[in-house]
Amino acid sequence: MTTSRHIALPQGEPVLRVVPMPADVNQHGDIFGGWIMSQVDIAGGVLAARMARGRVATVAVNSFTFKEPVLVGDVVSFYGQVTRVGRTSVTVAMEVYAQRNPDDLVTVKVTEASLTYVAVGSDRRPRPVAPGTP
Repeated sequence: MTTSRHIALPQGEPVLRVVPMPADVNQHGDIFGGWIMSQVDIAGGVLAARMARGRVATVAVNSFTFKEPVLVGDVVSFYGQVTRVGRTSVTVAMEVYAQRNPDDLVTVKVTEASLTYVAVGSDRRPRPVAPGTP
């Protein structure tokens, strides 16, 4: 793992911002990777649902890279961008940053991921992504 200190957060608002708690740690005191993956999926789903104008389901985790550990008390910010829209699918790129040590603020990029979601109807079957979506 490489340390990237004193970097700036991306422009714009994060899709999600959360503070991990002691219940989210592994036996070494770092936040579980599964907790981070869950939060990334939630944030990516928000963007995909906006694009699809409705319900989506995760169909693939295309890539997921952990760059730095996340610690209890970090302010973790999830930034995302839609990278592809198919007939029924939406692919989202996510970047995750942690801010720690409020006395001498340090920002590190902790995760990068790409996930694909499929738009689903009330019958939970794939449906077309509405044309002209935001």
